[in-house]
Amino acid sequence: MQSVHLDRNNQLIGLSLAIAGAILFSAKAIVAKLLYGYRLDAVTVIAFRMLFSLPIFAAIAWWQSRKHPPLSAPDRWRLFGLGLVGYYLSSFLDFLGLQYISAGLERLILFLTPSFVLLIHVWWFKRQIRPIEYLSLGIAYAGIVLVFMHDLSFHGQQVVLGAGLVLGSAIAYASYLIQSGEMVARIGSLRLVSYAMCISSAACILQFLLLRPVDLLIQTWPVLSLSLVNAIACTVFPVFLTMFAVQKIGAPKSSQAGMIGPVSTLILGYIFLNEVITIWQFAGASLVIFGMYLLSRK
Repeated sequence: MQSVHLDRNNQLIGLSLAIAGAILFSAKAIVAKLLYGYRLDAVTVIAFRMLFSLPIFAAIAWWQSRKHPPLSAPDRWRLFGLGLVGYYLSSFLDFLGLQYISAGLERLILFLTPSFVLLIHVWWFKRQIRPIEYLSLGIAYAGIVLVFMHDLSFHGQQVVLGAGLVLGSAIAYASYLIQSGEMVARIGSLRLVSYAMCISSAACILQFLLLRPVDLLIQTWPVLSLSLVNAIACTVFPVFLTMFAVQKIGAPKSSQAGMIGPVSTLILGYIFLNEVITIWQFAGASLVIFGMYLLSRK
C-alpha cells in the first residue's frame, strides 16, 4: 500500500510540474506582448530575455563541465549548430511573429511542433504515415485554419506575416528536436540544454549589439521587471520543471499535461491583453489540442 501511495504522489507531483511548466512557458507570449507595449522590438526583447537568463544557464553549464569529460570537436560544432537553430533562430522568429498575431494563435502554431517532427521524418527519412497520424494531422491543421481565418478577418495581412514567422519558429525547433535526440541520450538533457542556451544567449546579445544602440539597455523599471519575468519565470523555470516532470512520469504523460498550454495562453491573453476569446478560437484550439493528443497517444 505504501508503494502505491508513493507512486500516486509521484504521479501527482510530476503532473503538477508538467502543468506548471507548460503554463509558465506559454506565458512568454503574454510577457512579450506587454513589452511590445513599451515600444520595444523583437531584437531588444529577446536580448533582455537572454541577458537575464544567461548567468543561470552559464552556471549550470560550468557545473556540468566539471562533472563530465570535455566534448569532442565534432560534438562541439554540432552543439553550436543546435544552439543556433533550436533556441536562437526559433526564439527570434517566434518573437518577431508575436508582433503581428495574437498570443493565442502563436501558441497554437507552436503547439503543432510534434506534427512537424513527424512530417520531417516522412520527408527526410522516408517514413510512412499511419492512418491515425493522418487523422490527428487533419484535425489539428483544421483547427489552425479555423483560428487563422478568424484572426485574418479582423487583423488583415499582418496575420499572414506573423503566422509565417511563428511557423518557421516551430519548424526550426522541430529540426532541433530531431537532431538533438541522439546527443540527449549520449551527453544528457541538462548538459545539452545548458550549453545550447549559452550559445543562443550569446547569439541574441551579439545580434542586439550589432543592430541596436547600446543605450537601449537603459530601460525603465517596468521593462526590466517584465524582462526578468520573461527570462526566469518563462524561460529558466519551464526548462527545469519539464525536465523534472519527465523524470517522474515520463515524456508521454508530460507532453499530454503540456496540452494545457494553448488554453492557458487564451485565458492569460484575455486577462492581461484584453484579447477576446470567441467561439471560433475556442473551437479551433479544441481541434488542435485533440489532434495533438491523438498524435501523442500514438
